[in-house]
Amino acid sequence: MLFDVFQQYPAAMPILATVGGLIIGSFLNVVIDRLPRGESVVNGRSHCTNCGRVLHAWELIPCVSYIFLRGRCAGCKSHIPGRDFFVEVIGGAAFIGCGIHYGCGSFGFLSMRGTVMLIYFGILLVAALIDWDTQIIYDRFHIFILILAIANIWLVPEHGLIDRLIGALIISVPMLLLALVIPGAFGGGDIKLMAVSGAFLGTGPVVCAMFFGLLTGGAYGAFMLKSKKLGKKDVFAFGPFLAFGLALAALYGDQIVTWYLHFL
Repeated sequence: MLFDVFQQYPAAMPILATVGGLIIGSFLNVVIDRLPRGESVVNGRSHCTNCGRVLHAWELIPCVSYIFLRGRCAGCKSHIPGRDFFVEVIGGAAFIGCGIHYGCGSFGFLSMRGTVMLIYFGILLVAALIDWDTQIIYDRFHIFILILAIANIWLVPEHGLIDRLIGALIISVPMLLLALVIPGAFGGGDIKLMAVSGAFLGTGPVVCAMFFGLLTGGAYGAFMLKSKKLGKKDVFAFGPFLAFGLALAALYGDQIVTWYLHFL
């Protein structure tokens, strides 16, 4: 059993978690890169998007290959986005963070709740970066989160069914109404993301998520207007800021709500 191995060799757990997280981050990079181009994320060899050269196995080692290659393709020497490196790092950090925050299961690996949260964070990261590039949040992401929300009914019973139903509506419905009154105020993907995430997280956390999303998105918009990089009629992807707020709320939303109610 892995649990016995980790007890005998405590250092093995963080090492294995880091490696596992880096591999997950590498796969998320594949999804981020291929999905908008209509390519399969499971079939086909990894290749340079500039010259089309199929990558060797050593070029696929997360983080290490990027550092060794100095962020450039070994063939055509084209620049490899630094974002790819950081997505892999985030994958490793998320795996370790979920293990620390949600504990380990009977096999010594992530608990079921930790596994569900890790998948949720992965979906948020992919959706945020694709939205940043294309201003599109694919419906498949909403479906996956909805499935996780159903699983969370049993995994997180402190948020009951009614609380989750309210959570699904309390932010998404006002967003929808505002989008109908002011065309372009929110995209349909943003609205659906908050609806399914409200069902996943519950009422309090999704309200916190919207607050943080508006705070960070508003600050970014104000900066871009101030620096004249965007005009008053220009739009930018709001999904990444919502995803940041949702990730923060998933970790600390209940504590923030409790603190706020005590503060009142």
